Amino acid sequence: MSETAGHPTDDGPASRLGLVAGQVVQELGWDEDCDDDLRIDVEDLTGNELYGDEISEVVDVVLLWWRDGDGDLVDDLVDSLRNLDESGVVWLLTPKVGRAGHVDPSDVADAAPTAGLSTTSTVPVVEDWAATKLVPPRR
Repeated sequence: MSETAGHPTDDGPASRLGLVAGQVVQELGWDEDCDDDLRIDVEDLTGNELYGDEISEVVDVVLLWWRDGDGDLVDDLVDSLRNLDESGVVWLLTPKVGRAGHVDPSDVADAAPTAGLSTTSTVPVVEDWAATKLVPPRR
Protein backbone atom coordinates (compact mmCIF):
# COMPACT_ATOMS: atom_id res chain seq x y z
CA MET A 1 0.00 0.00 0.00
CA SER A 2 1.38 3.41 -0.89
CA GLU A 3 0.92 6.53 1.15
CA THR A 4 0.50 10.20 0.34
CA ALA A 5 1.15 12.71 3.13
CA GLY A 6 0.86 9.89 5.66
CA HIS A 7 -2.55 8.71 4.43
CA PRO A 8 -3.17 5.45 2.59
CA THR A 9 -4.11 5.88 -1.06
CA ASP A 10 -6.27 2.78 -1.01
CA ASP A 11 -8.44 1.10 1.56
CA GLY A 12 -6.60 -2.22 1.62
CA PRO A 13 -6.75 -5.52 -0.21
CA ALA A 14 -10.45 -6.19 0.38
CA SER A 15 -11.39 -2.97 -1.39
CA ARG A 16 -9.20 -4.01 -4.35
CA LEU A 17 -11.57 -6.95 -4.66
CA GLY A 18 -14.54 -4.60 -4.76
CA LEU A 19 -15.93 -5.86 -1.47
CA VAL A 20 -18.33 -3.62 0.44
CA ALA A 21 -19.94 -3.48 3.86
CA GLY A 22 -22.65 -6.04 4.51
CA GLN A 23 -21.54 -8.65 1.99
CA VAL A 24 -21.52 -12.30 3.05
CA VAL A 25 -18.24 -13.97 2.06
CA GLN A 26 -17.51 -17.68 1.96
CA GLU A 27 -13.88 -18.80 2.14
CA LEU A 28 -12.82 -22.11 0.61
CA GLY A 29 -9.38 -23.72 0.38
CA TRP A 30 -7.96 -22.06 3.49
CA ASP A 31 -4.60 -23.32 4.70
CA GLU A 32 -1.79 -21.94 6.82
CA ASP A 33 -0.17 -20.24 3.81
CA CYS A 34 -3.19 -17.96 3.24
CA ASP A 35 -2.73 -14.24 3.79
CA ASP A 36 -4.16 -13.35 7.22
CA ASP A 37 -4.04 -9.60 6.50
CA LEU A 38 -6.40 -10.08 3.55
CA ARG A 39 -8.71 -12.27 5.61
CA ILE A 40 -8.86 -9.72 8.43
CA ASP A 41 -9.39 -6.87 5.98
CA VAL A 42 -12.31 -8.73 4.36
CA GLU A 43 -13.97 -9.20 7.76
CA ASP A 44 -13.33 -5.58 8.76
CA LEU A 45 -14.66 -4.16 5.49
CA THR A 46 -17.74 -6.37 5.19
CA GLY A 47 -18.53 -6.39 8.90
CA ASN A 48 -19.06 -10.16 8.71
CA GLU A 49 -16.90 -13.14 9.58
CA LEU A 50 -15.66 -15.37 6.78
CA TYR A 51 -17.76 -18.50 6.44
CA GLY A 52 -16.41 -21.89 5.41
CA ASP A 53 -18.08 -25.02 4.06
CA GLU A 54 -20.58 -25.02 6.92
CA ILE A 55 -22.67 -22.13 5.58
CA SER A 56 -25.93 -23.11 3.91
CA GLU A 57 -27.24 -19.65 3.06
CA VAL A 58 -26.61 -17.67 -0.10
CA VAL A 59 -23.33 -15.73 -0.23
CA ASP A 60 -22.33 -12.65 -2.21
CA VAL A 61 -18.68 -13.56 -2.70
CA VAL A 62 -16.56 -16.70 -2.58
CA LEU A 63 -12.84 -16.48 -1.87
CA LEU A 64 -11.28 -19.66 -3.22
CA TRP A 65 -7.63 -20.16 -2.21
CA TRP A 66 -6.13 -22.56 -4.75
CA ARG A 67 -2.61 -23.81 -5.40
CA ASP A 68 -1.10 -26.08 -8.02
CA GLY A 69 -1.49 -29.57 -6.59
CA ASP A 70 -4.70 -28.84 -4.66
CA GLY A 71 -6.70 -31.24 -6.80
CA ASP A 72 -9.03 -30.53 -9.70
CA LEU A 73 -9.58 -26.81 -10.30
CA VAL A 74 -12.79 -27.36 -12.28
CA ASP A 75 -14.31 -29.41 -9.44
CA ASP A 76 -13.35 -26.79 -6.86
CA LEU A 77 -14.76 -23.97 -9.00
CA VAL A 78 -18.04 -25.87 -9.42
CA ASP A 79 -18.14 -26.42 -5.64
CA SER A 80 -17.57 -22.68 -5.11
CA LEU A 81 -20.88 -21.99 -6.89
CA ARG A 82 -22.97 -24.06 -4.47
CA ASN A 83 -24.02 -21.11 -2.26
CA LEU A 84 -23.17 -18.22 -4.58
CA ASP A 85 -25.91 -15.70 -5.37
CA GLU A 86 -26.67 -15.53 -9.10
CA SER A 87 -25.13 -12.03 -9.18
CA GLY A 88 -22.20 -13.08 -6.98
CA VAL A 89 -18.48 -13.23 -7.67
CA VAL A 90 -15.81 -15.88 -7.15
CA TRP A 91 -12.34 -14.53 -6.41
CA LEU A 92 -9.81 -17.27 -7.20
CA LEU A 93 -6.72 -16.59 -5.09
CA THR A 94 -3.55 -18.21 -6.44
CA PRO A 95 0.13 -17.83 -5.51
CA LYS A 96 2.00 -15.31 -7.65
CA VAL A 97 4.71 -16.33 -10.11
CA GLY A 98 7.76 -17.67 -8.30
CA ARG A 99 5.79 -18.68 -5.20
CA ALA A 100 5.21 -22.31 -4.21
CA GLY A 101 1.98 -23.59 -5.73
CA HIS A 102 1.86 -21.01 -8.55
CA VAL A 103 -0.99 -21.72 -10.98
CA ASP A 104 -0.44 -20.98 -14.65
CA PRO A 105 -3.02 -18.44 -15.90
CA SER A 106 -3.81 -20.75 -18.84
CA ASP A 107 -5.00 -23.38 -16.33
CA VAL A 108 -7.46 -20.86 -14.92
CA ALA A 109 -8.52 -19.79 -18.42
CA ASP A 110 -9.21 -23.44 -19.33
CA ALA A 111 -10.98 -24.38 -16.08
CA ALA A 112 -13.29 -21.37 -15.69
CA PRO A 113 -15.56 -21.94 -18.72
CA THR A 114 -15.75 -25.67 -18.00
CA ALA A 115 -17.06 -24.75 -14.53
CA GLY A 116 -19.53 -22.30 -16.07
CA LEU A 117 -17.61 -19.14 -15.17
CA SER A 118 -16.07 -16.26 -17.09
CA THR A 119 -12.73 -14.70 -16.21
CA THR A 120 -12.95 -10.91 -16.01
CA SER A 121 -9.76 -9.58 -14.39
CA THR A 122 -6.74 -10.44 -12.27
CA VAL A 123 -5.32 -8.18 -9.56
CA PRO A 124 -2.17 -8.52 -7.41
CA VAL A 125 -4.17 -8.38 -4.20
CA VAL A 126 -1.41 -9.03 -1.62
CA GLU A 127 2.32 -9.74 -1.66
CA ASP A 128 2.16 -13.49 -2.36
CA TRP A 129 -1.30 -13.90 -3.89
CA ALA A 130 -3.06 -12.78 -7.05
CA ALA A 131 -6.84 -12.75 -7.35
CA THR A 132 -8.77 -13.62 -10.50
CA LYS A 133 -12.37 -12.47 -10.69
CA LEU A 134 -14.74 -15.13 -12.02
CA VAL A 135 -18.43 -14.56 -12.64
CA PRO A 136 -21.27 -16.88 -13.59
CA PRO A 137 -23.22 -16.07 -16.74
CA ARG A 138 -25.93 -13.48 -16.12
CA ARG A 139 -29.42 -14.90 -16.22
